[in-house]
Amino acid sequence: MYEAVHARPDGESTVARMAATAADCGFGGIVVRNHGGERAEYDADAIAERYGVDVVDGVEIRAADTSRAGGYLGSHRPERTVVLVHGGDPAINRFAVENARVDVLAHPMAGDGDVNHVIAEAAAEHGVALEVDLSPVLRASGGRRARAIADLRKLRELIDHAGAPYVVSADARSHLQVRAPRELVAVGEVVGFDREAIEAGMAEWKRIAARNRERLAPDYVEPGVWRAGSGDAGAEDGNAGTREEEP
Repeated sequence: MYEAVHARPDGESTVARMAATAADCGFGGIVVRNHGGERAEYDADAIAERYGVDVVDGVEIRAADTSRAGGYLGSHRPERTVVLVHGGDPAINRFAVENARVDVLAHPMAGDGDVNHVIAEAAAEHGVALEVDLSPVLRASGGRRARAIADLRKLRELIDHAGAPYVVSADARSHLQVRAPRELVAVGEVVGFDREAIEAGMAEWKRIAARNRERLAPDYVEPGVWRAGSGDAGAEDGNAGTREEEP
């Protein structure tokens, strides 16, 4: 299971500190999801070796309109393993779920945002994961917390009905905000998710990262097809070869 975090300078803690805390909490990896202009500097391999957790290079695109979002997406997609779009604005939500180059629509219920059956079905069609962001339930109180719970219950129903992919996160901006998987399971149960569903949402980050790392490999052509010389089964004459993918 993985968590997705904002590290310094977008958050308060370094990537290394986030990784150390995630390891202590029982996570197998973290996705560094800093907003585009706040890229963290870190050595992913060194951190992974020291703390025993995978460190995934991600970005959370935040844009005022869909035109700018499209431009940022074009810039970041070839370089980043996991690409999120910061949602909440109805037009941005729609843009994200209709674009297969987007991996995750983050915070879809934030601000004036909303998710309806059209958004959920588009996410299912294009393979864009909707984020089940538990941070307002963890950190808000009173009416704001009650609204967040109601929003997440609605989101759960739409995800179930549409069969849309989803990820689960506490959206930590400090190592002090990282919560163990068992704690996120407990919060998820408050909004109607069972243990298996929350664990699947945390595991989905890993699946997205693994898929995209394969796609970013120099010898990758398309699912199951690799250029000759990549070490995979297949070509004898310099053309692309094929291999059977794991289920």
